[in-house]
Amino acid sequence: TLIGTVDLKYDDVSYATVHQSAFLRCGMMPVQPIKELWWFKIGASEERVYYYDPTSVDAALMKRAKRSSRDNTSLEIHPTHLSDEGEYKCRIVVWDNTGNSTEPSVPISKEARMMLKVNVPPEKVEITHLTSGRNLSLRCKSEGAKPPADILWTKTSPDGVETEIPDLSKTREIEPAGELYDTAEQIFYQLEENEMIAKISCVVRHHNTNTTIYKNITFVSPAIQNALKVTMQRFAEPVLYSSIENQDGQDNKAGLVKISADPGFKVPYNTSVTLKASAPGVYPEPRYLWWVGDQTGIAGRELHIDNLEEDKSYYVLAENPLGRVVLEVPVHITTSDYSQWNDSSRDGDAMVNDTTEGLDTGAIIGIVIGALIAVFFIGFAVWYWTIRDGTHVFSPKKEKPHTIDEETVPFRSTDKPLLRTISTQTLEGRRSRREPSI
Repeated sequence: TLIGTVDLKYDDVSYATVHQSAFLRCGMMPVQPIKELWWFKIGASEERVYYYDPTSVDAALMKRAKRSSRDNTSLEIHPTHLSDEGEYKCRIVVWDNTGNSTEPSVPISKEARMMLKVNVPPEKVEITHLTSGRNLSLRCKSEGAKPPADILWTKTSPDGVETEIPDLSKTREIEPAGELYDTAEQIFYQLEENEMIAKISCVVRHHNTNTTIYKNITFVSPAIQNALKVTMQRFAEPVLYSSIENQDGQDNKAGLVKISADPGFKVPYNTSVTLKASAPGVYPEPRYLWWVGDQTGIAGRELHIDNLEEDKSYYVLAENPLGRVVLEVPVHITTSDYSQWNDSSRDGDAMVNDTTEGLDTGAIIGIVIGALIAVFFIGFAVWYWTIRDGTHVFSPKKEKPHTIDEETVPFRSTDKPLLRTISTQTLEGRRSRREPSI
């Protein structure tokens, strides 16, 4: 077969996805034995990528490049880098002896040029929102794609049906980021009346890499059952209030659900506690407002109560764009033993600090009784020692008074007549000294 009848089959433009394999086709029709195969990348100069000589050399000057197993002349690059994008040249050299074996063979080469385009799927997708009442401003941003990605918005109903949100009040921005592109799109959406759950998705599609990314944002009303919780630490276990109990129904006009739970928390008298509200699964995070009676509300997730002295009901309001809920939290004072309470216990969402000062009634009575007993014994001991010392003063020197060994003989009530006897003998002694002797 003459070389003049050989054609090179190639694609003017080939596409590859970054980090995957790139295929640059350069085949012969019909297939001929080759003398040399060269691949170059065209830039400021021709950069050799691959060289093949059937007799001795099969050299990949780019370590990620190799001859394709499809036809032995096309080029494969794996993994593909973004820097691999550009123009490539394929050169094939074959022998031509025009079919005459007596004539020397003549090397003849053919070349083909082609472009390699490297596509990059989105690296990151973010969705942000702002709310004003039931009006939502949603913004979705796709970063680091080549070419720029497309964005559309969908809404999924509670029964799982997904529908596209119409292109109303939509704005789109495409910004270059080096060799890549960032795409941002913003829409304005109004939540429907009495809508408790709204799942909205930003769908980023990159057709060149066959990539689709869903970024979901689900708005959940705190009025959903079991959404609002209040915890307080008691005996190292969190006490839980849940809106699943005693739901009174919804005020459609105000979008307000009122909740009451019974029984309430029980705490010792004069105890300080911290109540903490949370709404797991609710989005966006609701704002909280606490109050008791006619007092001004206190904003925040936590409410600290100092020195509880009487039963009270505390209220917490949780509100986000989809609805509002009020939870009543009764707190009852108990006189039961609370020595098991840990005044330094903490459990994430709740704390209780026992700030009771002083002693209880039983302890005070015990101290008073003990003090009276001590005063009685001290007074009795003083009286006894005073009387005993007096027997030495009034007794004659020759009279040996009766003594008690306090270390071995305890004081007894039968010893009292002895004191009176000593006193009588002493008076008789005095009287005998006044009368003259006969």
